[in-house]
Amino acid sequence: MKVFASAQDALFDVTDGVSIMSGGFGLCGNAENCIAELVRKRVRNLTVISNNCGNNGLGLAALLKDGQVRKVIGSFIGGNPDLQEQMLAGKIEVELNPQGTLAERIRAGGAGLGGFFTPTGVGTVVAQGKETRVIDGKTYLFETPLRADYAILRAHIGDEYGNLRFYKTARNFSPLMATAAKITVVEVEKLVPIGALDPDDVHLPGIYVNRIFQGQHYQNWIENRTVRNRNE
Repeated sequence: MKVFASAQDALFDVTDGVSIMSGGFGLCGNAENCIAELVRKRVRNLTVISNNCGNNGLGLAALLKDGQVRKVIGSFIGGNPDLQEQMLAGKIEVELNPQGTLAERIRAGGAGLGGFFTPTGVGTVVAQGKETRVIDGKTYLFETPLRADYAILRAHIGDEYGNLRFYKTARNFSPLMATAAKITVVEVEKLVPIGALDPDDVHLPGIYVNRIFQGQHYQNWIENRTVRNRNE
């Protein structure tokens, strides 16, 4: 059975030292229940693969504040003071990737590829220590695939087999991560019976989902609240 009662039940076997891919872009699409459970379990020495590891002390940044993360593989750390502070103090290892490269490394991991060549990052610090190759007169970097022990994701609707539909941009990295993890754990805002989702509405087939549960008490954090100027 794929359906679990809660995040606690679905993440029962997560231990110190594992690698975790986490869907979400900033605070959009965060698996809030899963993150709260990892904080509660106080697992340590985690490698977190995500776009920016939370923000403003929220989302995955709660793991940073609690000292549970050993390494972050991501793309953007602007606006994340917890990650910036720990990186500059040498308390945490950070591997930065161009955003498209991060997505493609995850996709390569899920597709079973050994890596790929990309022109992104050539001539920058990103290229240090990496193999280069000239193809059709253009220089490319070789990038390796990314895989993880777990993926923690959030979907808008999911059925009991794990077929998922995401909500707009909250989809972001999540489908790719589901393919690249050994165990994919998904929390859904609405859990429905098998057959309730039209096949054309499925963003991720359930074959990539190992565990699914109904999420609760979502806070849906907002990073930057903007209001229109009345004079505009």
